[in-house]
Amino acid sequence: MSETRQPEPFRCGLVALIGRPNVGKSTLLNHLLGQKLSITSRKPQTTRHQILGIKTTDRAQFVFVDTPGLHKPRKRALNRYLNRAASSVLPSVHAILFVVEALRWTEEDELVLEHVKRAGVPTILVVNKVDRIEDKAALLPYLAEVAQKHDFAAVVPVSALRHDNLDDLEAELLKLLPESAPMFPEDQITDRSVRFLAAEIIREKLMRSLGQELPYDLTVEVERFEEEGNLVRIGALIWVDRPNQKAIVIGKGGERLKQIGQQARKDIEAMLERKVFLELWVKVKSGWSDDERALQSLGYRNEFE
Repeated sequence: MSETRQPEPFRCGLVALIGRPNVGKSTLLNHLLGQKLSITSRKPQTTRHQILGIKTTDRAQFVFVDTPGLHKPRKRALNRYLNRAASSVLPSVHAILFVVEALRWTEEDELVLEHVKRAGVPTILVVNKVDRIEDKAALLPYLAEVAQKHDFAAVVPVSALRHDNLDDLEAELLKLLPESAPMFPEDQITDRSVRFLAAEIIREKLMRSLGQELPYDLTVEVERFEEEGNLVRIGALIWVDRPNQKAIVIGKGGERLKQIGQQARKDIEAMLERKVFLELWVKVKSGWSDDERALQSLGYRNEFE
């Protein structure tokens, strides 16, 4: 008489994505989820908040926590907040995805590794952007070298952008999750409100449009979010640090702000699957990025502190 195989136990756990700025954590999260949740741009420190991304399969629920890039301490309150937001989550998670860029290991990667070691949580080293390597033979010695830096549960080379090797990464991650019932309903993909996600989409379009002119001295606050049948009316404030920055964001004859609004509206409509009427205003709040109270009032709060 053949033995009846027991079904695999369901697993569920919190997984932190951590790394220095611009290694592709948010792109990785979006591709693991199979849809866009975290905003992306080529600018470091695009991610400013802890964002939960939830992926439920028939075997597990992965609750990913995307975090800002850990970087060398700087004076501004915003930079201190970003580092706290990245490091404060680590003791609370079941596993860590430590993301680095293939063939690179910097001083800031070393700083992230110190946080990983202190956390004492099972960690997978995710070597991202392997699609950019011209000499593929250089990858194996690099992987061997970085594997010696810590007792990693696994070292997995991937291309988040091209979705290469993400199934292998997910299989390795599954081994680290505890047996547990799901934390969230299976159709939920984040704990963030659509109001928050709308503000993030607007900020993404600003960061992509403004190049090096004004990458970090602005933030977005949604003041009005009204639903009228199939229409959503959104009014958002773009806060900048200085009056001359206001002119940069608005652009000649208001053209730049209009363009940013159009791009953001399209993405918000796609997210909500409804028509959106979006109004944007630009205001000056001097010193907001170096004022702890101003940061809190603008929604910069750590969920895991």
